[in-house]
Amino acid sequence: MEDGVNMKRILVIHTGGTISMKENKETGEVNTSSKHPLDEISTMLKGNTVIEDEILFYLPSPHIRPDHMLKLGRSIHEKMSKKNYDGIVITHGTDTLEETAYFLDLFLQTRKPVVVTGAMRSSNEIGSDGLYNLLSAIRVANCDEAQDKGVLVVMNDEIHTAKNVTKTSTSNVATFQSPQYGPIGITTKTEVFFHHKMTRRDSYPIQNIGKQVALIKAYAGMDGTLIDAVRESDVDGLVIEALGQGNLPPETVDALERTLNEGIPIVLVSRCYQGIVQDTYGYPGGGRQLKEMGIIFANGLTGPKARIKLMVALEMTTNMTELEHMFS
Repeated sequence: MEDGVNMKRILVIHTGGTISMKENKETGEVNTSSKHPLDEISTMLKGNTVIEDEILFYLPSPHIRPDHMLKLGRSIHEKMSKKNYDGIVITHGTDTLEETAYFLDLFLQTRKPVVVTGAMRSSNEIGSDGLYNLLSAIRVANCDEAQDKGVLVVMNDEIHTAKNVTKTSTSNVATFQSPQYGPIGITTKTEVFFHHKMTRRDSYPIQNIGKQVALIKAYAGMDGTLIDAVRESDVDGLVIEALGQGNLPPETVDALERTLNEGIPIVLVSRCYQGIVQDTYGYPGGGRQLKEMGIIFANGLTGPKARIKLMVALEMTTNMTELEHMFS
């Protein structure tokens, strides 16, 4: 296809995942496949779109690490600096898709659309969703209105922000949802519609991603044993999914103080999937005490995303006041 005056150029970067896998019909096992997920899509697009694609990784998403995310982000910057792409689409496994998408949202310095998509069913399963999700993602990346919206996740006819989207079901094709916020747009077979927009985006031009940040979930009867074990493992930061509005059992407080006294920042989110943490309760272990101790309250992030953000933030600063400002 030759370039024309109104030709759009989209780069598709493949990283692996179910979207690039096949089911073994004899055993039921789903594993990697040599068949490229883009093979069938070129004939389904309008004639004004040029698609270029490359395979950066061929990894199931549980194998994706933060250094892979950084490599992906750097690759996007490099590709966009060398050629005038109108948008980027990334195919990714769904298990850690939201973490990669959010890392890219924090890292990338571009106004152009960057869209992450994947599949819940492998390419040869009945009801496979990969090809359609990929087609929808390309259409969103091709849409002028998708600019300046940060990294987007497109799955199952819906457009979500990287900050708010999360995987809610182990197997349902409608697994990606944005609890409390909802999608910011939808796709149809031929159109892209946006009905919300982000009011704020954070961006951090980091060069490395090497900080060790642990994530633990609070539970009834929890004491400081696990927190002390994490502290003694030489972590750079800790994220805790607290109870309710941001409360912890009183038996954890001493261990929290020991962690903070060693200069290890602690970020608090809720294990609830809706709402934000607040310093409401004044009893021992309550949010008010935790806030006064110097624990950072994250505004509406999930535990995995707060961990990604703390890893990124620690590459910028270790100053507690500055870190708190980044999470406000």
